[in-house]
Amino acid sequence: MRDVAIIGAGMTKFGRSPGDLMDILAEASLRAIEHANVGKEEFDALYVSNMMAGETAHQTAVASSLADRIALVPAAADRVENGPASGGSALKNAFLAVASGCYDLVLVTGGEKMTTADTDIITDLVATMTHPTAEYIHGVTLPAMGGMLTRLYMERYGLTERHLAMVAVKNHANGLKNPYAHIQRACTIEGAMSSGVIADPLRLYYVCPISDGAASLVLCPLDKAKKYTDKPVRIAGVGQATDVQALQEREDPTVLKSVKIAAQKAFKMAGVTPDDIDVAELHDAFEILEIAESEDIGFFEKGKGHLAVEKGVTALDGELPINPSGGLKARGHPVGATGVAQAVELFWQLRGEAGERQVKEPKRALSCNFGGFGNNTVIHIFERGW
Repeated sequence: MRDVAIIGAGMTKFGRSPGDLMDILAEASLRAIEHANVGKEEFDALYVSNMMAGETAHQTAVASSLADRIALVPAAADRVENGPASGGSALKNAFLAVASGCYDLVLVTGGEKMTTADTDIITDLVATMTHPTAEYIHGVTLPAMGGMLTRLYMERYGLTERHLAMVAVKNHANGLKNPYAHIQRACTIEGAMSSGVIADPLRLYYVCPISDGAASLVLCPLDKAKKYTDKPVRIAGVGQATDVQALQEREDPTVLKSVKIAAQKAFKMAGVTPDDIDVAELHDAFEILEIAESEDIGFFEKGKGHLAVEKGVTALDGELPINPSGGLKARGHPVGATGVAQAVELFWQLRGEAGERQVKEPKRALSCNFGGFGNNTVIHIFERGW
């Protein structure tokens, strides 16, 4: 396989967008193309990650529509749908296409327009990822699963609500430094712990917002990257795995098996270990997930992730900064965009272009894009390519 590089990136501001889905997909895409210094006629393919365009934007076939909108015709175009892990899957497919030699220049764009629908409708659409007869039919939602996982962690590992609040405070502080973040508001421990209950023991400040937004990347072979940029970022490792769909049927619900296996695959491909990672973007749709994922990836011992938060290890100036973008909690979670947005943030971090939230001289980074409730996880490892 050929080495693959990211040579350009672009994003829209996350939040409530005045434009429609195609507007925000086009905005992010054109920014990435401009940043990469490439001609539109050079593109071989386009991958668009999106979960619910038909339901919230009344539009399907968004990949072919975007190819026409931004003048990439006749490039190949595919929409990739893998729930909240759609972005990670689209990036993985683009990576494989370039690595195999099938394509030389590929655009990956993820986006979602979610604020057009009421919260109860979005909650229901997201809940359709759960097991249809064992969970969904009984009214189970993703926040409910997050609440149950949190309660299990509290009982088994001594996690307290204060630890969840610490994660929220950290990610809100990082979001304040991110001009693309949906929520740019300081959060205190006391404020988080007094916010309304969403799914006991999860409160408002422990759950991500409903967001619009898009993010985009340009990929090419590493040996051709210097034609476009002096700072290519290499995709060093990719891993993906699934888990049993119904949460109650898993051997141990506190172990995110798909995260664990996907991480092992990515580390093996990259030839590195968790100790080699300098910064990470983890899928904190609920703040318990940042803690659980950090353990199953191998950053911390199982049941000790919350202690790392308490010690400041995962803070922006800590030993292993996690979610410098603000994470899903503050940057926002337009589901189809999230996996791409994580990679965009790490691309900027590795190039030293993250502004106020810049981590000190990172060489390697990891993203974890979590689909369903750990039913399908995609992990990427990135490193400087110069």
